[in-house]
Amino acid sequence: MADKSFLGWPFFDEGHRNLADELESWSTEHLPALLHGSEDDPDSVDQCVRRIVEELGRCKLLRVCVPGAYGGTREQLDVRCLSLAREILARQSGLADFALAMQGLGSAPISLFGNEHQKSSILPRVAAGTALAAFALSEPDAGSDVSAISTTARCDGKYWRLDGAKTWISNAGLAAFYVVFARTGEGPGTKGLSAFIVEAGSPGLDASERIDVMAPHPLGTVRLRDCRVPAESLLGRAGEGFKIAMATLDVFRTTVGAAALGFARRAMDEAVARASERRMFGRSQSEFQLTQEKLADMAVSIDAAALLVYRSAWIKDSMGSRVTREAAMAKLYATEAAQEVIDAAVQIFGGMGVVRGVPVERLYREIRALRIYEGASEVLKLIIGAKVLESAKPGTASRSAS
Repeated sequence: MADKSFLGWPFFDEGHRNLADELESWSTEHLPALLHGSEDDPDSVDQCVRRIVEELGRCKLLRVCVPGAYGGTREQLDVRCLSLAREILARQSGLADFALAMQGLGSAPISLFGNEHQKSSILPRVAAGTALAAFALSEPDAGSDVSAISTTARCDGKYWRLDGAKTWISNAGLAAFYVVFARTGEGPGTKGLSAFIVEAGSPGLDASERIDVMAPHPLGTVRLRDCRVPAESLLGRAGEGFKIAMATLDVFRTTVGAAALGFARRAMDEAVARASERRMFGRSQSEFQLTQEKLADMAVSIDAAALLVYRSAWIKDSMGSRVTREAAMAKLYATEAAQEVIDAAVQIFGGMGVVRGVPVERLYREIRALRIYEGASEVLKLIIGAKVLESAKPGTASRSAS
């Protein structure tokens, strides 16, 4: 059983603890029946994600993904709610975490920057689980370097026409809408980007190309060929695309760390159970000092990751300031630590740890991508280093480092 003592930390209020109880109950009662199917079959994986989103919506657990006025749990997006949801779901199933996370990530630009019509027409459907969301930022030659985006959008009277390709897009082919970032040319680099809401049925949008990855989930390439969308599809103002993307990541990088934390907690539970049950050389594996050392290292890493994740979430929720540095630290440490924790768990399992379908083997495949998406570890180190230098400048207040 995963440690729940952290819920008593001052980062959380009673509403957060109640949400955690709801999610735990849902994961036990509903999730197992939703996970049937083969991960080797893309159609089966797609159907599984659809089922999970629909059931999360039916049970009102997707409310954490939208503001209160549109069916949400709290008045504004609450990073602690999102992080708790991702941690608890990730501990049970990577696909369940993915399903909820994409409803949040894909709709957050609308929650943060959309006008009333955009919010009211889309966000209630996101919360109900009737409209799957997607966030289309990355391109074949523009991943970490957002300034290199080459997809274009040109104004044509009452419409925008988009041309280009987006790749590594989660929910590609499943989403009801995509938040697409394209170059509109208000300035060089990041200054000339804008964001658009592109409905799945828009003429010129092709999301049929799939990408097969080691931990299967709906992922693909979205191609836009003279894709025409109404002028009112523009999010915010032209030229605000980079700001919209970074504000969204400012929220969701912390939650990626929370998902990694969920994976790590599950690996720890599995390792403790295995070491306690397995006998070697006439005694329990757990009696060996080397095993206890591994478990100690795992426990320290998990607690340190949890502190960084929920510190970042609390600062964002309570102070409302940018958390670029804190979110980068949380994601960097939690994902790297989870990789080490899971690797140690596989080692404790021995040969069984690499048998397909064993929980630690699945976790070993699932954790790897988290060290890349929404800011690769190397990029996060650059961000943190730059913020440290910035905060060291004379006359710079400590909170401005974020």
